[in-house]
Amino acid sequence: MAADKVDLLIYGPSKKVVDNGFNDKFNLHKFNNQHDLSRLGADVAGRIRGIAITGLVQADKAMLSRFPKVEILSSFGVGYDHVDAIYASDHKIMVTNTPDVLTEEVADTALGLLIATLREFIKADRYLRAGHWMTQNFPLSQGSLRDRTVGMVGMGRIGQAIARRLEASLVPVVYHSRNPAKGVSNKHYPNLIEMAKDVDTLIAITPGGPSTSKIINAEVLKALGPRGVLINVARGSVVDEEALIAALKDGTIMAAGLDVFAQEPNVPAALSAMQNVVLLPHIASASVTTRSAMDQLVVDNLKAWFDGKPPLTPIAETPYQGHRS
Repeated sequence: MAADKVDLLIYGPSKKVVDNGFNDKFNLHKFNNQHDLSRLGADVAGRIRGIAITGLVQADKAMLSRFPKVEILSSFGVGYDHVDAIYASDHKIMVTNTPDVLTEEVADTALGLLIATLREFIKADRYLRAGHWMTQNFPLSQGSLRDRTVGMVGMGRIGQAIARRLEASLVPVVYHSRNPAKGVSNKHYPNLIEMAKDVDTLIAITPGGPSTSKIINAEVLKALGPRGVLINVARGSVVDEEALIAALKDGTIMAAGLDVFAQEPNVPAALSAMQNVVLLPHIASASVTTRSAMDQLVVDNLKAWFDGKPPLTPIAETPYQGHRS
């Protein structure tokens, strides 16, 4: 009977793996965005027991409080700053994310973005397409991966995967985080400014949220110096975007490679106009293979939960302590 089924909310961009991932044990209610969701009646909202978040849509207190019977929220992506994890914890809502399955893809992107930024590959491609190579050689790149030291801002799973790639390329790696990472032998800097002074490259791969908002600011960029390169594959919120634009304009740092921005998909015109910046549309994990694996993990967390099993990848704020009685 329909009344015995589990009502699930699928909230965010439509994903085939998620849309087609559930059997007839579930009633699915699909809404693409906040405006869409406003049409959901209170009677249906009161029956929702699980939520699949398929993109960077907000699951804040105002949104979550509409679902008094929700037990679990399965969120797409490693970062979950779009989810009010404190509210979820206080109301015994399990929250899961999709770590691990995207680690290597994002690490690949970070290294590729770093090399493309240093060696000016995007500019070189445009140079060739414009026919300029017919008349003169492309100028030597100002940057190189050689003779550099990289400071990782964050040293979790992805940070460690990036570090492995850099060390295989004979590039020294140090890192900043609140606490030393377990099992990591690289030098740890408790102070970000001090690390920025000692390196010439920063790669941001730290979670977003209030605790990391604009931690890469004008002071950090000044400490990085005129050879400095910033790569951001974390969240746009971790960088003071206005300070970065100013630093790139006046030569405080040399260049930047950015996959994320403060107000996506809006990118400041000042950044788009610069030649010493490589810009990507938030694609660090955006391959068919990896995104499909992430989508499947969203599904699998929900199916495990409603089969009476522990969730596969609970976040730290909502550790598994059994199902509701």
